[in-house]
Amino acid sequence: MYSLLLAIIYIAFISLGLPDSLLGSAWPTMYGQLGVPVSFAGGITMIISFGTIVSSLLSDTLTRKLGAGLVTAISVLATAVALFGFSISNSFFALCLWAIPYGLGAGAVDAALNNYVALHYSSRHMSWLHCFWGVGTAVSPYIMSYCLTGGLGWHRGYSFVSLLQVILAAVLFLSLPLWKKRDGNPDGSTETQPPRSLPQILKIRGIKYMLLAFFGYSALESTAGLWASSYLAEFRGISSDTAARFASLFYLGITFGRFLCGFISDRIGDKNMIRSGILVSAFGVILVAFPLDNAFALIGLIVIGFGCAPVYPSIIHSTPANFGKENSQAAIGVQMASAYTGTTLMPPLFGLLGEHISMGLYPFYLLFFALLMLVVSEGMNRLLAKPKVSKN
Repeated sequence: MYSLLLAIIYIAFISLGLPDSLLGSAWPTMYGQLGVPVSFAGGITMIISFGTIVSSLLSDTLTRKLGAGLVTAISVLATAVALFGFSISNSFFALCLWAIPYGLGAGAVDAALNNYVALHYSSRHMSWLHCFWGVGTAVSPYIMSYCLTGGLGWHRGYSFVSLLQVILAAVLFLSLPLWKKRDGNPDGSTETQPPRSLPQILKIRGIKYMLLAFFGYSALESTAGLWASSYLAEFRGISSDTAARFASLFYLGITFGRFLCGFISDRIGDKNMIRSGILVSAFGVILVAFPLDNAFALIGLIVIGFGCAPVYPSIIHSTPANFGKENSQAAIGVQMASAYTGTTLMPPLFGLLGEHISMGLYPFYLLFFALLMLVVSEGMNRLLAKPKVSKN
């Protein structure tokens, strides 16, 4: 039972990644056929991001009422329906409408699954599961590329991925009896107390530090990936083909790094994995900024990816230990919301800085968020190490 459910969760993490890279791979073809400017992709991603933030904040309430298994199954089905909607859409307005369930489903399943794994499985599985998310983000562009080069069109690419999500949703619904906490509580719920409001969650000792750390991580990862090619090509004078190839290796560094981290994370511990990951990322940023040889910048991108690898999974896995099992679902929900906020807002902000000031700010922008992560995560560790002061 344990092994079967774990296998299903691994497959579910692949499904988390499948939709994430579809729009980017299809948009160069889509925007011309839809008759809209290329920049309109930002509107769709903003709607999706807003939906993920909302559903992440609601994940505590949903998971306590329905359980992690049912929330996961419903959320995957919602993303499958949304992807099907994309596959039959022929206008930008229709895509915006279908982006609403797309985002709502993605945020709820992300928070519910991450909390379930943090409560019931070891740190190594958290690393490997997020590695499988990377597999999903890598597979879907190949599906879309196959459809585009084969003359099937982007509509068929979305329909294929939607079908995969429908199959997975069916598997998840059939697996609901397996989603039980080992102490006998149904479906992954951890206690009977009512869901916490956002003000109550923010009063949890140390949670604000972790929210800032998650914001900083997501800002660094998303900005590094989105603007790597532009920085290499426009500021460092590297050819566009080489720049694109090494920018993709940033994501490969994250995925492969998480695979390797799974072998050592249980022995090293979440705090040390977070600390070492931030420091490796900062070293990679310094290599990118090194002015004398472009080879350092190319290698630095891969190093940043390796450094990013353990941070996200380790932050999630450490949540029950840091804030208590009774608070973990609520904490992970707001952490996801903070992460999505960083992903949504910070890359466009750098785009404005790069356009109006200089693309050369790229490594310094990344270094700011690396240092922010280091300061707030170490500050949280010191705070949680202190004994609680009684209010009596």
